[in-house]
Amino acid sequence: MPELPEVEVVRAGLEPAVTGALISAVEVFEPRSLRRHDPLGGPFAAQLEGRRMRAAVRRGKFLWLPLEPRISAPAGSAPRALVAHLGMSGQVLLRQPGASDDRNTRIRLNVEHPVHGELRIDFVDQRIFGSMAVDALVATVDGRAGGLGDDQALVPRQVAHIGRDPLDPAFDKAAFVRALTLRSSGIKRVLLDQSLASGIGNIYADEALWAARIHFETPARSLSRTKAQLLLAEIRLVLTKALAEGGTSFDAQYVNVNGASGYFSHSLNVYGRQSKPCPRCGTAIVRESFMNRGSHFCPRCQRNR
Repeated sequence: MPELPEVEVVRAGLEPAVTGALISAVEVFEPRSLRRHDPLGGPFAAQLEGRRMRAAVRRGKFLWLPLEPRISAPAGSAPRALVAHLGMSGQVLLRQPGASDDRNTRIRLNVEHPVHGELRIDFVDQRIFGSMAVDALVATVDGRAGGLGDDQALVPRQVAHIGRDPLDPAFDKAAFVRALTLRSSGIKRVLLDQSLASGIGNIYADEALWAARIHFETPARSLSRTKAQLLLAEIRLVLTKALAEGGTSFDAQYVNVNGASGYFSHSLNVYGRQSKPCPRCGTAIVRESFMNRGSHFCPRCQRNR
């Protein structure tokens, strides 16, 4: 599943193409890709056509494109945004009009940008676990910007319960460390809880825990303050490095808006490296089942105490 670095690469790629662009037409090829859309707010296409997008914003693994209000909108009506979640295999691709179709295209937006002209935004999703929706924007609890890419203190209603991610300027480091002292669950399970800190998935949890020398089953509340701060620092470091290298691609299911793969997979220390030597001590990396997926760790560097 795309995690914070991968979604941020997509957001950054979309930003210059969608900011100020007019949505001229919308085509939905797969209704299941609208599972998060509330039809009571109005039909998906009807809410988008004729609207301008004013930014590309991200919090954790969620991406949204705030919409300019219609001139005819009733006074006091909530601002809205197009929200996208990539799921396991979702892609948001920029295409020129007339470009060849991908057989897994689920939703298409035809847009007109004042500088770049006509463009096509294709939501491609092989497994159909991702989604798009039009959702109301609500005020953030802390009064800070809703996510990276927009200064307004607004966030889609369906994203409001998601915690800020570790690279968000408004992320509360002290609150994160305090929260760990209240959790008895294993530290990896806590890191994957998107309500505490969003954007961290299986790959980057394994990498950060290896860097901090912490076993994934270590109870979160057993970590000292110093160790918890070290873990947060390693989380931020691995996310920053992955972002700089375009994210992690193991196959063609994650690509940026131009269809190019990230190359952080070459920098991974433990994830996907079972049976290979630990880069730090040479012990064979182990993979154990965890929450219907796997945890990768060094049994020597990350002893379960």
